[in-house]
Amino acid sequence: MTGSDKKIRVLVVDDSAFMRKVMQGIISGDPGMQVIGEAGDGREAVTLAESLRPDVISMDINMPHLDGLAATEIIMSSNPRPIVIVSSESQEGARGTLRALQLGAVDFVSKPSSAINLDMNSVRDELTRKLRTAAKVRVVRTATRPKTAQRGSVGAGMGAGVCGRPPGGRRSGSPHAVERCPLIILAASTGGPAALMRLVPNIRRDFPAAMVLALHMPASFTGQFTEQLAEASAIRVKEAAVEEALCPGTLYVCPGSHHLRISPAGNIQLDDGPRIAGYRPCADVTLESAAAWAGPMASAVILTGMGNDGARGALAVKEAGGYVLAQDEATSMIFGMPQETIRAGAAHDVLALDAIPAALEKRVLYLRGALKVGAL
Repeated sequence: MTGSDKKIRVLVVDDSAFMRKVMQGIISGDPGMQVIGEAGDGREAVTLAESLRPDVISMDINMPHLDGLAATEIIMSSNPRPIVIVSSESQEGARGTLRALQLGAVDFVSKPSSAINLDMNSVRDELTRKLRTAAKVRVVRTATRPKTAQRGSVGAGMGAGVCGRPPGGRRSGSPHAVERCPLIILAASTGGPAALMRLVPNIRRDFPAAMVLALHMPASFTGQFTEQLAEASAIRVKEAAVEEALCPGTLYVCPGSHHLRISPAGNIQLDDGPRIAGYRPCADVTLESAAAWAGPMASAVILTGMGNDGARGALAVKEAGGYVLAQDEATSMIFGMPQETIRAGAAHDVLALDAIPAALEKRVLYLRGALKVGAL
């Protein structure tokens, strides 16, 4: 077999012998992959990851002796390998999956609720596709969850338009237009949760801009991710609500079940229509509406992710006089979205992940100064 025909070597980790058999059948059915080992708990997974050095690992979360989270943390801190989490979509499963992504797992596949053979076949294509993609990822040793001195508030139970921060807009339901303020749109996909857990906690509490996040993530996960991001951050973080007014010092997370647009009046609009160009939420539509409303006060930050979502919208931001920043290849898990933005000629700067907060603060302070002297 030539180097180009070399099969992707997969380590399957699950405490259910039946599930391991099902996974074995799905993976072996792909001519480009082979299962080289199976582990029934996290301890065995850590040992086999080191001895077999697989190209990619499928990892369950709930297991005896050492669970998938602990195994992921050990593997990613000592012997990094690409990991795809295969776990349930329950609230507990979502919490564990998100934590694994923060620890460095590449992606996840949700097990069907009953997890029988027929049901797993329903996610066959998604599983094999994500394993193939993950096997190509350049993994690095990852750090644990960042700590901050001040914590933001989730705001999950707050009504639409409850800002709690001056200045920048009226409460939801107002027929009047919201006063324009600096607006930053973050777009991310594969690798996004880990990147955002490094980036957002470094945004200061009194950051004088509104922020919106369009992240490719299922609806059953975005609420939980919002809570985890809020707990780690100084800035206020909440899920976006219909007709909510944009307020500085707040990050609005688009629910995974909707597209998010900024209305001509400066309020959040949510649309649960079909995927656009394969994405929901689609970052392009958020960015284009942000460019139309905020003009030169709009900024786009295109983070790690597969595909080209965000490139067209970032170009719209640039053409409106706004600022576009793309994450660099060295710190991106998947360089697809930033690379397409750069290729489109939209990016003003290409920066490492840890340099992005300072660049955003510099841009927003410039905009605030320009507003004071009437230059915008």
